[in-house]
Amino acid sequence: MLLLAGCLQSKKADLLDKAEGIQTKAALRDRLGQPDDVAKLGPIETWTYKASDGTVSFLIAGDTVTMSTTGETAPAR
Repeated sequence: MLLLAGCLQSKKADLLDKAEGIQTKAALRDRLGQPDDVAKLGPIETWTYKASDGTVSFLIAGDTVTMSTTGETAPAR
């Protein structure tokens, strides 16, 4: 069952396409769902979503989505 779930994950490009034009945290959550990881430092948050080919992170200041970045998935040890 875990293999099936992994196959259904979006690719980084798909997540970025879905998030195109989104400006608020609520809109991002509505479009992509809950993030896989949230890091907070004061009013700054980084929401990270796992994709089949890496990760996509969104930098959020207050309620405003300001930037998105992609990363690679760390190899399993």
